[in-house]
Amino acid sequence: MTQSAAAVRTKPQNQNDTAYKILFIIGLVHLLNDSIQSVIPAMFPILEKSMGLSFTQLGMIAFSLNIVSSILQPLIGMATDKKPMPYALPLGLTSTMFGVLGLAFAPSFEFVILSVLFIGLGSAVFHPEGSRVAYMAAGPRRGLAQSIYQVGGNSGQALAPLITALILVPLGQFGAVWFTLVAAIAVGLLLYIAAWYSRKLDYEKIAAKAKQSSKQVNKGISKNIKMALVLILFLIFARSWYISGMTNFYAFYAIDKYGISIKEAQIFLFAFLVAGAFGTFFGGPLADRFGKKNIIFLSMIATAPLSAIIPFMPYVVAFALLTISGFILMSSFSVTVVYAQELVPGKIGTMAGLTVGLAFGMGAIGSVGLGYLADLIGLPLMIISVGFLPFLGILTMLLPQDEKLAEWNNS
Repeated sequence: MTQSAAAVRTKPQNQNDTAYKILFIIGLVHLLNDSIQSVIPAMFPILEKSMGLSFTQLGMIAFSLNIVSSILQPLIGMATDKKPMPYALPLGLTSTMFGVLGLAFAPSFEFVILSVLFIGLGSAVFHPEGSRVAYMAAGPRRGLAQSIYQVGGNSGQALAPLITALILVPLGQFGAVWFTLVAAIAVGLLLYIAAWYSRKLDYEKIAAKAKQSSKQVNKGISKNIKMALVLILFLIFARSWYISGMTNFYAFYAIDKYGISIKEAQIFLFAFLVAGAFGTFFGGPLADRFGKKNIIFLSMIATAPLSAIIPFMPYVVAFALLTISGFILMSSFSVTVVYAQELVPGKIGTMAGLTVGLAFGMGAIGSVGLGYLADLIGLPLMIISVGFLPFLGILTMLLPQDEKLAEWNNS
């Protein structure tokens, strides 16, 4: 019996089956990773008081986190497309663990920035390789796998208001130290994932040799595809700026406008982010039924009138509209990723790095720009201005229809 035949015979399960256990673990780790990231904006009201930081400095903290992830995610995605690195996953979360520890004890603004860079580095390593794990574990259920993975991340982000209300408000900056335990749990789970990942790669190498798989044809990218890709990235830019404005600064606006506490203001953000997590989950199936372009268009245009009037609404109405807008807007989150992947087939890792990583980058630029704008013209006027960003979704009409994408891919 040859080595290849033995390996194929002794594999624990059909390699084309959906590995639900792996999907749920990587989704859970995505939740843990993004909940750690959410500690940073959740600490903004705490840091503003304890260190006397300005809105611009708070924006710089968010910028430091997101720009590292934004720049490195596509680069790491391209590198691991060529050479997958299973054990980069636990190493990345180890960097995050040290960053959270530094954040809990940071004595100054500069040390906060340094700690945040370590967290951003860990996130940059995790996301492209985590996406690859979800893809490898998907079997024939790639849409479901993407939903499980992305909802894990969005659910982690939605925990930020609860983290603030239950941990950071009573414990202050030191409360972040508890998230070193969260990071340690994530590292342990990723060691298990990395071992499975390595075995999966070994099997795929053997299967590829046995099948003598034909090499892929590397086609160039046409001008129309490039223009469509630039447009979808611009739409992600607009969506990310709005989300950045709401997650980083709306709590301050709600505190001033409604006279509520930090803990009560976090309930607004919790509702917005939890609704967004549900929107992310349902957006994929809706796009399968009604078309990706249609869902992207409706997610922004239907959000626009709500986002424009939220700053003027009374407490209860604003809460309801914020929740609804979070669901609608985030329904296109995973859809824009899939749309980009179908624009440039065969570049799954690169497109995921650009669309998801770029979203972090646009949020980073938005954090600095919006923080500066709030200092310049006042927080209320900045929040009102941000509410008009979803109207840019009208540009979705210029994107190619789903049928055109299929035609380009088959040509």
